[in-house]
Amino acid sequence: MNQLRLIAAIAEREVLRYTPAGIPIVSAKLLHASGQVEAGIPRQVEFEIVAIAAGEISGRLNKAEMGVTMVFTGFLARKNRNSKSLVFHITDFDAYSPDH
Repeated sequence: MNQLRLIAAIAEREVLRYTPAGIPIVSAKLLHASGQVEAGIPRQVEFEIVAIAAGEISGRLNKAEMGVTMVFTGFLARKNRNSKSLVFHITDFDAYSPDH
């Protein structure tokens, strides 16, 4: 199963654009920071991930407030057919609360 749930904030967002088929798309960079435990040792994890939202969800992402922590769900796929780089495809997102 290829499903990703990520608590992050929108760090950067590009202008809404349309594919040749007329599908709206928004690209963004999401910023994640958290404390994790690995092999019994706590560590701080921080990273940026490239994300895109297509269709109806792109309009919501385009209007979402920058820098606000949210819960994003979606899947990972190659940036393009020949790429080894991954992109997070957002299928939904919602406000984050610590008890989420």
